[in-house]
Amino acid sequence: MSTAKVSAYHIVIPARYASERLPGKVLLDLAGQPLLQHVWQRACESSADSVIIATDDKRIVNAAEAFGAQVVLTSEDHQSGSDRIAECAAKLAWPDEHLVVNLQGDEPLMPAVCLDQVAALLDQRPDCEVASLYWPIDEADEVQNPNAVKVVTDIQGRALYFSRAPIPYARSYDSIHEAMTSGVEWKRHLGLYAYRLAALRRYTSCAPTPLEMSERLEQLRIMEQGGRIAMAAACEFIPAGIDTAEDFQRVTDFIESNRL
Repeated sequence: MSTAKVSAYHIVIPARYASERLPGKVLLDLAGQPLLQHVWQRACESSADSVIIATDDKRIVNAAEAFGAQVVLTSEDHQSGSDRIAECAAKLAWPDEHLVVNLQGDEPLMPAVCLDQVAALLDQRPDCEVASLYWPIDEADEVQNPNAVKVVTDIQGRALYFSRAPIPYARSYDSIHEAMTSGVEWKRHLGLYAYRLAALRRYTSCAPTPLEMSERLEQLRIMEQGGRIAMAAACEFIPAGIDTAEDFQRVTDFIESNRL
């Protein structure tokens, strides 16, 4: 698919200080600069019209302004990055028809081409309110891992359901490995989203929904409200973000060895 620049496409990086597993991680020194700066630099390599950091913490504001980023200070009460982005968009008076990409503040290895891809995917799908990406799963253990969110799609590339369970369920086979060798495919959802702002505002104004609370997956709120999510295979592999100290060391080693 084309990743040509789309009109009025913004990237917002929601960043909070109080991470549960690794407090203050967005400001940790990663190969000589704050982790958040790496994320911002990846976003600036895209064709987005603007790149904004949205945070609830003055320490993050000060650090981000020091490396040249545009920052919007938002409420401390938000439960999700989506809520923070909606407030940011309101403060900047972006109109409903604009597109915004949610780039998490702990993904310093995000390929810029994937940011353009997910925005272009939504721009090309007027039947959908949200767009996201997936990557083929080739290991049976990953299919069974509840931390690996799976997605199933229809023939038009729209999400049918997301789950931590191994969907689709390969009932006719003795094992997932056997199903894989027989051609059954699984898709791992990658947590990169593009929203039409009107849809994001509607979605964040609603209370969490039953399936969302059961699976602990925010995107199910959109689907339970009848929203459509366009899906496509990522045009480039997206490495995992940073949740733990072990993740931080893995990414540090990667950046230093590749001189990013």
